[in-house]
Amino acid sequence: MIDTRYPIALLVTSLLLAGCASPPAATGQLPQIVAHRGGTADFPENTLLAIDQALANNVDVLWLTVQLSLDQVPVLYRPTDLSANTDGTGAVAGKTLAQLQQLNAGWQFKQDGANGQVTYPYRTRPVPLPSLQQALTVIPATTPIILDMKALPADTQARAVAQVLEQNHAWGRVLIYSTDASYQHAFAQYPQARLFESRDRTRDRLANVALAHNCQPAPEAGSWVAFEYQRKVELVETFTLGEARSPVNAKLWTRPAIDCFQSRGKVHILAIGINTQDDYRAAACRKIDAVLVDSPRAMRGVKQQLEWPLRCD
Repeated sequence: MIDTRYPIALLVTSLLLAGCASPPAATGQLPQIVAHRGGTADFPENTLLAIDQALANNVDVLWLTVQLSLDQVPVLYRPTDLSANTDGTGAVAGKTLAQLQQLNAGWQFKQDGANGQVTYPYRTRPVPLPSLQQALTVIPATTPIILDMKALPADTQARAVAQVLEQNHAWGRVLIYSTDASYQHAFAQYPQARLFESRDRTRDRLANVALAHNCQPAPEAGSWVAFEYQRKVELVETFTLGEARSPVNAKLWTRPAIDCFQSRGKVHILAIGINTQDDYRAAACRKIDAVLVDSPRAMRGVKQQLEWPLRCD
């Protein structure tokens, strides 16, 4: 939720002005394809199968989600409960690595079959839940990885992840992301760690550009930032007698916002949730560096169909 006292009209005006901004005639390199949890739409997420197939579809970067097992081993899994994806129940942190790897991480993966029927293809072809160590072993050293931290306390998980990265000499190919700002502090003791700026800072800056046309402070050159390309937010206006709320499907990566982020030098921008040809083209025209996609298989074709120089209208 974005909570602000600015009038609703200011948000609407800023979004309209952003849409009328003069587009560039052409853009250079197309945005890199980042496979969201290995490709959530194509194969069971955060599995070695998804990773292997994402690489086969020529993704540029892998985005993987990390939690800790009961015995403090970093594993790849996102939801809070194992029942969301597997044939198990309870929290990841409540089971050892050995117990987790007895589960089928593809149990809940659905595909649309003939005549509208839904099938569960991996219930008869179990897919194990992998550790971070296993993933690093099979991912080529030339493929960058974004690790999304999904467990608290941050210090405990940061320590375990740092140990694995150190053992595999993997610091140079890994970026750390989390929606929880405590990871900024947890990884501060590891000078090799490369982190996205906190989501709070990115969101605040995007909101200020959209609502107040204010670009201060811009991020430092060389930073990595990430936020959704489209995000459902709620604008809250407070009164003496209460408050009013307006839901908005906000597109915050406008050209003025991107100009703001780049005003102190090159900043690397990742747009989350790009899954259509139109959105990918828009990201390319805005010179966004990378896009997080659910289907590497589909987006491979989308990227191949766009030729450089890309005409933006």
